Amino acid sequence: MPKPKLMSKKNTKYIFVTGGVTSSLGKGIVSASLGLLLKSRGFNVTIQKLDPYINIDPGTLNPYEHGECYVTEDGAETDLDLGHYERFLNSNTSQNNNVTTGKIYQTVIEKERKGDFLGKTVQVIPHITNEIKRRIKMLAKQNYDIIITEIGGTVGDIESLPYIESVRQLKWELGENNSMVIHLTLLPYLASSGELKTKPSQHSVRQLMESGIQADVLVCRTEHIIPKEQRMKLAQFCNVALENVIECKDLETIYEVPLYLQKQDFDDVVLKELNLKSDKQADLKDWKTFLKKYKNPKKSVEIALVGKYVSLQDSYKSIAEAFIHAGADLETEVKVRWVYSGELDNGNVAETFAGIDGMLIAPGFGDRGIEGKIAAAKYAREHNIPLLGICLGMQIMTIEFARNILGHKKANSMEFDTSTPEPVISLMEDQKNVVEKGGTMRLGAWKCTLKTGSKLNEIYGTKNISERHRHRYEFNSEYRDEFEKNGLIPTGFNPETELVETLELKDHPFYIGVQYHPEYKSTVASPHPLFKALIKASTKK
Repeated sequence: MPKPKLMSKKNTKYIFVTGGVTSSLGKGIVSASLGLLLKSRGFNVTIQKLDPYINIDPGTLNPYEHGECYVTEDGAETDLDLGHYERFLNSNTSQNNNVTTGKIYQTVIEKERKGDFLGKTVQVIPHITNEIKRRIKMLAKQNYDIIITEIGGTVGDIESLPYIESVRQLKWELGENNSMVIHLTLLPYLASSGELKTKPSQHSVRQLMESGIQADVLVCRTEHIIPKEQRMKLAQFCNVALENVIECKDLETIYEVPLYLQKQDFDDVVLKELNLKSDKQADLKDWKTFLKKYKNPKKSVEIALVGKYVSLQDSYKSIAEAFIHAGADLETEVKVRWVYSGELDNGNVAETFAGIDGMLIAPGFGDRGIEGKIAAAKYAREHNIPLLGICLGMQIMTIEFARNILGHKKANSMEFDTSTPEPVISLMEDQKNVVEKGGTMRLGAWKCTLKTGSKLNEIYGTKNISERHRHRYEFNSEYRDEFEKNGLIPTGFNPETELVETLELKDHPFYIGVQYHPEYKSTVASPHPLFKALIKASTKK
C-alpha cells in the first residue's frame, strides 16, 4: 500500500526533538539553536512545543511548578521555551506554537459532545493522535520550510506516549527525507572511574525504538568532551551515523550553544537528513558580536530584582535574559541581586539595597510579599534609585505613592483587598463577573500612545507603541488627576479604552512603571529600549 502524502503546498519538512534519561537537559535551547542556524542558512523556520501536562496552558500554574508563563503577541499563555525560540530567532510565535495535552483532550471531547465522530468510540488512537498530528501540521499553512517540534518530558513517561506515537505515524505518513528525529540525551560522568557512560543513552534510544521510532541524530549533553571511542560506541549501539553524534557540552552561557553546534556541522547534518540544500552559509556575525560584547563588558551595574518567586530564577526568565541583551548592547555587565519581597519591610530595606545601582519590581499575582514590594518602591523613590516597575510593579508604585504622598493611607488594589475604600488599582468593568481564571486576563499585544515629551516617548523614540500584557487589574482612572498634580504622571494610554499604561515620576532620575511586559519582546537582535534605559540610568547613578 503506498504511503499517503500529507505535505503542504511548500513541502514543509518536520524535525522532532525528543529527550531521554532525565528532564531539563535543554531541548528548548537545542531547538532554538538549530532554528537559528537553519534560519541563517536562508530557511523559513518556526518552533513549537508539545507539553504533556493536562493543564490547558501554564497560565494557572504556580511559577515554582513550571517557571515563567510566557505570552505571545496573539495573547496565548505558553511555556517559557517559546521565549527562547523568540529570543534566538527574533521572530514571533503564536498560540499554535504551544500545544498541551489539556488542549488536545479539550478539543477532542468538544468534538465528541457535538457528535463529530458519528457515534464512534473515542480513543487515544486514532482520535487523540489525529488531533496531535493536526496541531503539528497546522503551522505548515503559514508556508514554513521547516517546523521544529519539541516534545516535552522524557521518553518513557506515560503522559508522553501519545505524542511519541503521533510522531511515529507522521514519519510514516510524510515519507522519506521529509521528517527526522533528534534525540537529546545525557552522558553522565563518573568521577570514580573518570569516564563518561553511554549506557543510559543506549537504553533511552532503545526505549524510543520500542515505540517504533529510530533517532536520526543524537545530541549528547555532557560535562566533558566526548572521546572518539565513546562516540563510535554511541553510533554503533544507537544506529546512527558517527557524524550524527553531536556533542553539547556545558557552556558558560546558553548563547554559545549555536556556535558550539555549528562547529560540529549540526546544520549540515540536519539538512542532509532532510535532503535540503543551501548555498548560503550560516552568517552568525551579529551573534558573535553580541557574545563578544557580553563577555567583555566595559562597565558594571548591580540591579535588584524584587519579587516573590526569586528562589526559582526561571520564574523571571525573560527579565533575566532582557538584562543580558540590553547589557551586552551597552557593553555593561548587569549583576542581578535577587531580593525576596516576603522578607522586606521598612526596617531592613536600607540594609537589603545597600550598594545597588538600580531596581526592578517584578510582576506577579496574589498578596504575598506585597508590603515588601511597597517598601522597596518607597526606598527607590526617596533615594533617587532608578526603578522600573513591570505590571504588578507599576501597581505597587501606584499604591505606595497614594499612601505616602497623596495621604490615602488605606489605598490598595482590589486584588489584595476587595473592600478597600481607596481602590487605586481596580478591575476593568468586563472583568468584574469573570469566574474562570485561565486565559481571561488582558492578554497579548495592546497599543499604547505615549505623551509627547515624556521620558518613555524619548526612550522609545516614537509616540505609538505596542506591548504585550498579562493582567486583570488596572490603574483606577478616577485618581488620575490627583496623581498627575502631585508628580506621578500617567504618560501612556491605550487609545481605544483610555486605560493608563505607564506612569513616570517627575523630578526623579528614572522612576517608571509600565502595565505591560517589555521583557517578552526583548531578543538578542533587538534588545528592549526600556531595559537599556534602566541600565543607562543605573550606570549614571
